Amino acid sequence: MGLLSEGLTQILIPVAALIGIGFSLLQWLLVSRVRVSAADHTDADSGYHKNLLGDAELENGVQGLEVTIKCTEIQHAISVGATSFLFTEYRYLTIFMGVFGAIIFLFLGSVKGFSIKSEPCTYNEGNLCKPALANAIFSTVAFLLGALTSVLSGFLGMKIATYANARTTLEARKGIGRAFVTAFRSGAVMGFLLAANGLLVLYITINLFKLYYGDDWEGLYESITGYGLGGSSMALFGRVGGGIYTKAADVGADLVGKVEHNIPEDDPRNPAVIADNVGDNVGDIAGMGSDLFGSYAESSCAALFVASISSFGTNHDYTAMSYPLIISSMGIVVCLITTLFATDLFEIKNVSQIEPSLKRQLLISTGLMTAGIAVVSFIALPSEFTLYNFGANKFVKNWHLFFCVAIGLWAGLVIGYITEYFTSNAYSPVQDVADSCRTGAATNVIFGLALGYKSVIIPIFAIALAIYVSFSLAAMYGVAVAALGMLSTIATSLAIDAYGPISDNAGGIAEMAGMRHEIRERTDALDTAGNTTAAIGKGFAIGSAALVSFALFGAYVSRAGIKTVNVMTPKVFIGLIVGAMLPYWFSAMTMKSVGSAALKMVEEVRRQFNSIPGLIEGRAKPDYATCVKISTDASLREMIPPGALVLLTPLIAGTFFGVETLAGVLAGSLVSGVQVAISASNTGGAWDNAKKYIEAGTTAHAVSLGPKGSDAHKAAVIGDTVGDPLKDTSGPSLNILIKLMAVESLVFAPFFAAHGGLIFKLL
Repeated sequence: MGLLSEGLTQILIPVAALIGIGFSLLQWLLVSRVRVSAADHTDADSGYHKNLLGDAELENGVQGLEVTIKCTEIQHAISVGATSFLFTEYRYLTIFMGVFGAIIFLFLGSVKGFSIKSEPCTYNEGNLCKPALANAIFSTVAFLLGALTSVLSGFLGMKIATYANARTTLEARKGIGRAFVTAFRSGAVMGFLLAANGLLVLYITINLFKLYYGDDWEGLYESITGYGLGGSSMALFGRVGGGIYTKAADVGADLVGKVEHNIPEDDPRNPAVIADNVGDNVGDIAGMGSDLFGSYAESSCAALFVASISSFGTNHDYTAMSYPLIISSMGIVVCLITTLFATDLFEIKNVSQIEPSLKRQLLISTGLMTAGIAVVSFIALPSEFTLYNFGANKFVKNWHLFFCVAIGLWAGLVIGYITEYFTSNAYSPVQDVADSCRTGAATNVIFGLALGYKSVIIPIFAIALAIYVSFSLAAMYGVAVAALGMLSTIATSLAIDAYGPISDNAGGIAEMAGMRHEIRERTDALDTAGNTTAAIGKGFAIGSAALVSFALFGAYVSRAGIKTVNVMTPKVFIGLIVGAMLPYWFSAMTMKSVGSAALKMVEEVRRQFNSIPGLIEGRAKPDYATCVKISTDASLREMIPPGALVLLTPLIAGTFFGVETLAGVLAGSLVSGVQVAISASNTGGAWDNAKKYIEAGTTAHAVSLGPKGSDAHKAAVIGDTVGDPLKDTSGPSLNILIKLMAVESLVFAPFFAAHGGLIFKLL
């Protein structure tokens, strides 16, 4: 036994989760102190404008109060658009949850013909375990809980972001430091709510299931894997739907507005501008939230499942069993301390300090978390124990697991920093891409693609090293906790990730409200740093997805009773080659969806510019609602085929071709999906920041390429537009593809093992 007693563990986990929720509410309270509505300015504040702006200073000739009112109106429009889209999307997803829940129940219930007799356990053969029907019912319940938590994570994140965007814009009038803190705090609200909710719901679910399962921990933790499946299936639709929505609007707005009419980004004359800002919230915030929640749920489920069939489970050592949850609890506390460094301990005085401050967050959280993992490993784990290793038992010491979690954590940091190097315009890769714009869009596209491919090299070595070390030390359990290590600082990674879209929206609001040039410069600086941190967030999501799916793959192979996955057998090889093709098929679907929706958007924006008299001169208002409708309809219609591809593949492969072919499919999709995802995300991020580099004109080199509207700038805008669906639709959705197929295979493994491989049985 470890030093930590079971009673104390039962108290510590929920307490850490509640601390996380409390901290996020505190951050929200601090953000809400920034006042936006005109009603806030009563007579008592008549001195308000004098303090804020000085008597003479006006915003481009508009009174400060008018600007505030305008900001409120725009914020309201964005919030209403985002909320109505998510509600429509969730209506569709509710039907999906019902149908897929029924499929889980029928498939798993039919394993033993819906019998209610107790069965001999799969791994611990002398004992009796609960019937397969119970597993079917509880897996379905866990699936629904995971799906609901995932949806809630995305929705709350979107609410916070739309609440904070105008507040960030208004704070930018008082200086860059104030605006940064507002945007960052709002990101932290989302990060902590998500980390704490995910942990709390999982903890409560395990304890409720235990009332029925009692000592049958094998059955208990097998049914808990449904929680990860629910989380990721919602994330897939959120990511794909949100990604199509945001990019259709973005591409349409950029091509007609910037390239054809030479009007600035986020100009209120552009009909697609509201849809573009709504898209940032539904794609980058709600989609990202569900995605990272899915990763977190799955890595916890994979670790818990492998532990339940090891000595932790057979000896009923509750504290050691809860090791993954204790790591996440420690992560919340560590991230809380880390956040204070950005918001309270260091003040940002000028633009050049923004990016270093965000990078420091990663470094501080990783450093503190390493110490935290050491403490947890020594107090929660026995000094020696055995772990399940494909039928054999592997002797492991507690410090082995410390190294497994730590290497996952540090691999995440390496991926984050490499991503930053390839996507930030402070370094040569992006500057080279910007430089290539001198000779037109074609060279820009060539340089950008090359950069994306090159950026895959080091992250893959980092992932490979993490897998090798953690597997050598602690078999499959080691890989699962390495993935958990990478996600242990999820609250901080999400805070710096959500900060990006919030700053992007703040810039859009500043432009639409007609604020003076310096304000837009400040929000642009926040946004450029946000672009890089968003790329870092995607790097984390992809890296953790690779580790998670490898761990889930191992759990699936164990559960399906496969002795070895031999690539030389044709059954496995055909799976491998088809699996490797899936990320390309999936990307083709999502890219084409964005393309066709953007086509409609471009035509609509052109139609309005040509047919509404006085629109270009700013005398008439555009029809924003039609553009919002185009994006909404396209994304809801187009998210179904890619989602169906991912969810049906394991079911078809397992049922018709059997467990070995499915193992090949999973390995193939993992190996090729990671490469495509990293290169797509980084190419898109680099093109975006090359464009921002030219627009900002902060160096002599950038000045020689710009101003806005120059040929080089137009070439950069085309690159950015090509990169949009890569970095915000295909790339980020691919990591869900590899995780979701793996966790789905694990949940359905009992069915495939009993009844799968129909075609080979007939031959």
